[in-house]
Amino acid sequence: MPRAPKRRATGVGRLIVSDDCVAEGAAWLAVREPRFAGALAVTGPLPLRLRPEGFAALLNAIMAQQVSVASAEAIWQKLLAAGLTGEEAVAKADEDALRQCGLSRQKIRYAKALAHARIDYAALGGLPDADVLGILTRVPGIGAWTAEIYAMFSLGRADVFAPGDLALQEAARLLFDLPQRPGVRDFRCRAEEWRPWRAVAARILWAYYRKAKDREGI
Repeated sequence: MPRAPKRRATGVGRLIVSDDCVAEGAAWLAVREPRFAGALAVTGPLPLRLRPEGFAALLNAIMAQQVSVASAEAIWQKLLAAGLTGEEAVAKADEDALRQCGLSRQKIRYAKALAHARIDYAALGGLPDADVLGILTRVPGIGAWTAEIYAMFSLGRADVFAPGDLALQEAARLLFDLPQRPGVRDFRCRAEEWRPWRAVAARILWAYYRKAKDREGI
């Protein structure tokens, strides 16, 4: 079996920083779980999917909640044009300016809460996964899913998973031939078997979901 990644002395686990990291995790998981090997035969190489980190990345994630991809992108482009994607700018902006960019009253409250939280984004990179998730989810508007996605793709954490993600749940139902989508608790327990590469397991499942839906013409 391929070796599991070594953990750093600081308590921060393996980081995904390149395609080679993703490939290493995929190889480990394919031996650990044969159905992942089957999924990888369908999906081919997995995408790196790394994103920038910092205030703008989290603000973008909040704007994308409960709206279509097209709507989220339209709002984000308006915020960019208005110069309202930075922490100080959002903190000082009046509600009318944010509303004109398409933000609802709730999204305005969340954007302001994030700006006033004054998160030390540089420090997050040196904290264990649980601490990162704890700090982020204390901010109104940032739930477990948003925090997990940020940890996975902005911080490159290799062992963070998002059991509440509907696409992951549906992919697991299809790949593991389950009678229904796994609930968050059951899915979290199942994913324990995929440590220390749960973020790569998520990449496999997302990629498999897209292939499955393409086959179904959705």
